Amino acid sequence: MNKSFTVKQLCEYLKMSRQNFYKHRSISTKKEVDQKLIVELIKEQRCIQSELGVRKLHHILADDFKENSIKVGRDRLFDIAREERLLIKRKKKYCRTTDSRHCFKVYRNLIKDMNLTSPNQVWVCDITYIRVVKSFVYLALITDAYSRKIIAYNVGENLEAVGCIKALKMALKDLPKGSHPIHHSDRGSQYCCYDYVDILKKKNLLISMTEENHCYENSKAERVNGILKYEYHLRNTFNDLKSAKTAIKQAIYLYNNCRPHIALGYSFPSTVHDRQCA
Repeated sequence: MNKSFTVKQLCEYLKMSRQNFYKHRSISTKKEVDQKLIVELIKEQRCIQSELGVRKLHHILADDFKENSIKVGRDRLFDIAREERLLIKRKKKYCRTTDSRHCFKVYRNLIKDMNLTSPNQVWVCDITYIRVVKSFVYLALITDAYSRKIIAYNVGENLEAVGCIKALKMALKDLPKGSHPIHHSDRGSQYCCYDYVDILKKKNLLISMTEENHCYENSKAERVNGILKYEYHLRNTFNDLKSAKTAIKQAIYLYNNCRPHIALGYSFPSTVHDRQCA
């Protein structure tokens, strides 16, 4: 397969391959061919999202199973994936990038036990590192806590606040008029510095920060970092900044538009966010 395919071209290629598979379904028993087709469908999705788990695959492939009169429950799908060695191995956690040893003012946690009902109530923010040869780049992310959509990001070559500020400005640019989300982050100097806090105050955004165990108090942002790293391979080492940015852009597109989220009833973050913001 041509590795230079875009995601959309790859989807079209796989769709044509699948249709050819359907045509030859009658050459063997239904049970055997059904299992072969299930395996091909799993592999097809894994070509696009290689770390997608079986629960999400079961949801995404439901229409394909129905179209081909395949009855397969989630447990059976797990069994097939296990037999074919297609289960995902859990990865170790990643390193942290937070430095809370600074003299800036910190803020209390405003979102503890908060019940979210719509997008743009809370934005959660974090930074993660991406490896390039002999160095690192740093990915600043802003995610809507309700829809789980990554609404803004920036890739910078250092941990200074400028990258976070660029991501914040990107998020504010698309914020619907009259919306004032709570901005939640850890106590890193990038989020506590004067320039960053001034922007939040001028836009009338309340400031919330982690207080005790920030891994749990900013778990949604941390979770997004982990998904991008381990499901979309941003843990890999890239040759240069350009290739890292290309991989990041594709990873965020797939996360927002192609990865069903259990907490959203297996809907996609962009679908939930854009529908309720319309």
